[in-house]
Amino acid sequence: MSLSASVTKVREFNVPGVDRVFHISLHQSERLWISDGGGNIVQTDLHGNVIQKIKTSGTCIWEGYHTVTEDRDLIFTDKGNKVVIRITQNNKITDFIKTGYWSPLSIHSSHINEDLLVGDEEGWRRAKSPENINGDICTSDFDKEAVVVVYKSGQHRFSYTGRGSGFRPFGICTDVLGHILVCDHYTNTVHLLDQDSQFLSYYSHDNKGILPRSVCVDDENNLYVGQGNTNKLTVHMYLK
Repeated sequence: MSLSASVTKVREFNVPGVDRVFHISLHQSERLWISDGGGNIVQTDLHGNVIQKIKTSGTCIWEGYHTVTEDRDLIFTDKGNKVVIRITQNNKITDFIKTGYWSPLSIHSSHINEDLLVGDEEGWRRAKSPENINGDICTSDFDKEAVVVVYKSGQHRFSYTGRGSGFRPFGICTDVLGHILVCDHYTNTVHLLDQDSQFLSYYSHDNKGILPRSVCVDDENNLYVGQGNTNKLTVHMYLK
């Protein structure tokens, strides 16, 4: 498997129940969890048909505040009440982690060792943090204007600050080849990097005014790009 010469749009669909698509979590090969900035999280199939909707407290525009475990449970942060909430497959809701004095913002469930990575205001403020195939933790930090990658030990490995002038990373994900895909709020493009920080290519939407803000790669290696000004998801092929 390798990168295709070009990115091909396969389909697009709107997601009822959200007004924008700020974060995407892959539930399983045929389902996604999608959230907007108003505390709405919906579960859909891969064509936008809503299966379940959850209303959370507060607004979560910047943070990757929900994730899915290997057991297919949904976990999301409630920064106002300083808890991490878990919803199981049979819809049992529990306060999974009570942080007490710090506000949990971003969260990621490792599919390598089942660790749960939680970012707070002192660490990964306004950050989205997936894990790469080599164990690296890849953090999109909007305020620091960088993708910051650390070893699983926490030691800094590299920072990517874009190309040219201006870079504001937003949604981020990794794929089976170790590529890092990150939305740039400044240029409204998706940057594609290898796992060692080398820039490989841009993805830019054909239509003016479209704002890529979230990305996710499913089990079939399709790239989902969520929009920051509509509730639309576009699906693309970029690997061959």
